[in-house]
Amino acid sequence: MFDGPGASSPGSGGRAIAIGLFRLALAITCIIALIGRYLWGLQSATFDSTNFFAYLTMQSNFAFVFITTYTAISGMRGRTESGWLASARAGVLGCTVTAGIVFALLVQQASKFSLRIDLPWSDQVLHFFLPALALVDWFFLPRGGKPRWRAIVFVLGYALTWGGITMLRGSIVGWYPYFFLDPGQVDGPGEFLLFSGLSLALFAGVTAGVVLASRVRIRRKARDSSAPAR
Repeated sequence: MFDGPGASSPGSGGRAIAIGLFRLALAITCIIALIGRYLWGLQSATFDSTNFFAYLTMQSNFAFVFITTYTAISGMRGRTESGWLASARAGVLGCTVTAGIVFALLVQQASKFSLRIDLPWSDQVLHFFLPALALVDWFFLPRGGKPRWRAIVFVLGYALTWGGITMLRGSIVGWYPYFFLDPGQVDGPGEFLLFSGLSLALFAGVTAGVVLASRVRIRRKARDSSAPAR
């Protein structure tokens, strides 16, 4: 579906196995953290499992598990990463990194206004450690595919679709995952549009940065490989 047929991946042999195992470790760590976060939530009397899965952060981490596992197994089988797979990875990485940035801002603002936000180990892994390691993977480990700019369109389309469904669901069940989506917590449509627009801009900006950095790296590598030896 995602991979190109034929040629072996950029990391071949033992190196490909090592990279694949590293990516599988990331996916397994993400699964453990998701389970840990769910179990931690069960300790609260107000916890709702359907609300847990409604968070964009959780959905992006489920996507991270899928795409990282697929990439790991595909690479260990010697298949070349296609542009489509690279684009999917860029989109998912953009979502997970953005979720980490937003969560960090919420924690910072909470401490500033003396509001309590519990930070279990699972949240630290999902929002900080995993995105950082995924960025290391993206920028430093071998890849074959060049991500397409349409990854930004995918991310924005997903965020808008998620937002629409979330607003509809919230109007029915009376719960919203983030304060700026809740009509009762924002000062009119203007504040809602401001925060929503800033969130979309952050998603687009982070994803664009991920795609751009990768394309520059691939272009530089191609130029270096084609340069005559001295």
